[in-house]
Amino acid sequence: MAKVSRLPGAQAHHWDWQLEGSCRTVGGAVFFRPANEGRAEAREREEAAKQVCAGCPVRLECRRHALATAEPYGVWGGLTEDERHALLVHREPARAA
Repeated sequence: MAKVSRLPGAQAHHWDWQLEGSCRTVGGAVFFRPANEGRAEAREREEAAKQVCAGCPVRLECRRHALATAEPYGVWGGLTEDERHALLVHREPARAA
């Protein structure tokens, strides 16, 4: 689940970047995994999503949002769920045992 407590709030200027996203013209199916999707299909879908993200004018804002909120699903800012998870695990300080 996304960490909604880390979202910036209801002020529109925090969300205006979404209006410029290339994803708005493609539809969400390319960015989010259906329940019955196999590995090969997932890789193809994720590559298609990353191609959309590659030319997106707000890719970095999208990526920042997904990392800041620990968005658990989909391709955001050109990063898959696994790629975001790896970045977040890498940058979190190690916990003392």
